[in-house]
Parts: sequence; C-alpha cells; structure tokens
Amino acid sequence: MASVGRDSMHADPRRENRFARGLTEVFAPAHIVMGLPLVVGAATGGWAGAAWGALTAALCGGIPLGVLLAGVRSGRFGDKHVRDRAQRPKLIGLIVVLVVTALALMVLLGAPRLMVAGVTAMLATLAVTGPVTLWWKISFHTAVAAGGVVMLAWVLPPVPVYAAGAVLVAALAWSRVVIRDHTAAQTVAGAVAGGAATWLTLAVLL
Repeated sequence: MASVGRDSMHADPRRENRFARGLTEVFAPAHIVMGLPLVVGAATGGWAGAAWGALTAALCGGIPLGVLLAGVRSGRFGDKHVRDRAQRPKLIGLIVVLVVTALALMVLLGAPRLMVAGVTAMLATLAVTGPVTLWWKISFHTAVAAGGVVMLAWVLPPVPVYAAGAVLVAALAWSRVVIRDHTAAQTVAGAVAGGAATWLTLAVLL
C-alpha cells in the first residue's frame, strides 16, 4: 500500500478498471472548466451569458488543454493528466496566466458579476492547490469537480445539485484511487480545497 502514494504509481492497463478510467477521462479538469462556464452563463444570462461563458471556456480550459496535448506529443509532459508531479508547475503557471488574462478581460469589458466571480474562483482554487502540488500530489480532478458543484449550486436549486454533485465527486475520487493516480487522502484534500475556495470566493464577491 505504501507504493500507492508515490508519484510513479501507475495501473497495469491490462487490469485497469475501465469504468474508473472513463470517469477520469470524461470529468477531467479541462472538460469541466470548458463546460461549466457555458452552463452557468446560459442559465443566468441567456445567449449573452453563453458568450461570456465561451470566452471563459476558451481562455481557461481550451487553450491550456491544447498546450497540454501539444506538450504530451512533444514529450514535455508524460500524459494529459500530468501524473508526474514534477511536471505540474509549468502547466499550472501557464493556466494561472490565462486565468488572470480572462479575469482582466472580463472586468474591462463589463462581464456579469457572476461570471467574474466564477473566474476568480478558478484562480482561488489554483492558489490553494498549486503550492500544495509542489510537495504533495493533491487531486486536481476532485478539486475542480467540487468547485464546479459549488458554482452550479449557486445558480441552480442547491439541494439536488449538492446531492448529485456529492455522488459525482465521490465517484470521481474513487476512480482516481482505483487507477492508482492518487491516494484517498489526496482526492479528499482536493475536493475540500476546491469546494472551500469556490464557496468562499462566491460568498465574498456575490
């Protein structure tokens, strides 16, 4: 069991749980970051909100994903989930720059307060998880997923969102442990960090 906590842990592809791998792939952080702003924007501002969501999705999710995939092809990153913790700071630094750029553009262009708060919440989550990952492999999957649940609960009926979201985050945490990319503690820490950072940011700004 001690070997599970090491950065080098990998599952044997022949024995890997396909359902767990599917959850990890479908609910990858970049996918949530690209999808969530569109949903929030459309739900709160119609077509105009969806346009702001598209800008946010492109800058904070689409471009980083493109850079990541290019880095995997060139060998700068070992895989698209950046299992090697030593490779994470470079990607996190780029994402921070893009999120700050998105936030500045939205403020200058007069974006809805909710959308600005959402981007700020992304930055707050990075501010918490980024330094931690320098010494401990905290889960970005559960951090982003938990933050997304909190964001959706802010604009949609909270009880069903939190109920469904808790199941989703728990299932995602399970998948990360089953495929041996994280320990249970790392997934729980990620969920707590992402959820708390998002909730506190929205509570302050909205």
